[in-house]
Amino acid sequence: MFDELHKHIARRVEITDDEFALCTTFMISRKLRRKQFLVQEGETDKYIAYVTHGCLRTYTVDEKGEEHILAFAIDDWWASDLQSFLTGEPATFNIDALEDSRLVLLDREAREKLMRAVPKMERFFRLLQEANYVATHRRISETLSKTAEERYLNFLKKNPQLVQRIPQKYIASYLGITPQSLSRIRKELIVKP
Repeated sequence: MFDELHKHIARRVEITDDEFALCTTFMISRKLRRKQFLVQEGETDKYIAYVTHGCLRTYTVDEKGEEHILAFAIDDWWASDLQSFLTGEPATFNIDALEDSRLVLLDREAREKLMRAVPKMERFFRLLQEANYVATHRRISETLSKTAEERYLNFLKKNPQLVQRIPQKYIASYLGITPQSLSRIRKELIVKP
């Protein structure tokens, strides 16, 4: 289970086998069944989770009971309510499994100890947070400036592996449109030359 994470880290920072072996002593593996929560809104998010296999979604539910998906995390991605994880405040998002999933978890205290024991991991986590920041701002900009069709086409281009794994209603929620609108967009794209 840790092999995928080793490759993931090694793509960002140089890490020896011994250093990685030390890293794993701070981590725990966990399986999450489909529809099982990693964290629920109002709880404290105790872990950052690396997905070795499966699919998670991060979302909130509004006062009308409608879900608004912020992110998906599939194989080789990370998931957490980072604000809750870093501050200890209640989570503002739910994170649950859309598929049976295998995760590597790291709690806040273990993360701090890990970064002291293997200092280059601090750089690794900084790089992850920077990438997350850039992706979040791109998504906000796209949501504000692109049409629903443009957002869908961009989603297909950036996430071809997700389209086959995630129900259309969740893709629609992620795009900020109704499932009916997504269905219409998909039909129109098929008709276009």
